[in-house]
Amino acid sequence: MEEKWISSFEEDSMQWITIILVGIAVNLDNLGISLAYGMKRIKIPLVSNATIAILSMIITYVAVTVGVALIDYISVYLANLLGSLLLCVIGVWTLLSHRLIKTNRVKSFDKDKNSILSLKEAIPLGFVLSANCLATGIAIGANDISTIWMVISIGVFSFITVAIGSHFGILLTKTFIGQYSTAISGWLLIAIGIFEIFA
Repeated sequence: MEEKWISSFEEDSMQWITIILVGIAVNLDNLGISLAYGMKRIKIPLVSNATIAILSMIITYVAVTVGVALIDYISVYLANLLGSLLLCVIGVWTLLSHRLIKTNRVKSFDKDKNSILSLKEAIPLGFVLSANCLATGIAIGANDISTIWMVISIGVFSFITVAIGSHFGILLTKTFIGQYSTAISGWLLIAIGIFEIFA
């Protein structure tokens, strides 16, 4: 009985670690782009930030649901393996991609040039920033990790990273995380994928 309880506790702990780390990893792109906004003195209001977070949560929920559905057609072991490998692939793709970090891409979302990201401007940005959530969500769903907590984790960390980046852009761009947010995101996703393979 005690061994069963310990095993269950360890399994739950590993799931929580994965949920938190994935929430951070997929939102480091958000940190990168919001740092660019901060450098350009473009403000991201609370409503716009919340909109980006909600879009990330919706897209993650849909993606995780698709991943969970895979388990109905293939074995749990194979689904977990494919999901873990997909996380590694997303990590490699993130390392090779620098599409959101360059500051000259920031201008394309501030259409009216008023140095404020409006709600209307936040929606397309939210969809772009949710690209990682789509593929990652499918991988997480295939690994049979709690959908609701994964969605909440991604939403919360999205809101936090955008808020931090936009408020402290100039300061944080000089830090290690600010300079290498995309690389950290990629390596973190690869590490999570490898962790899930052997978990």
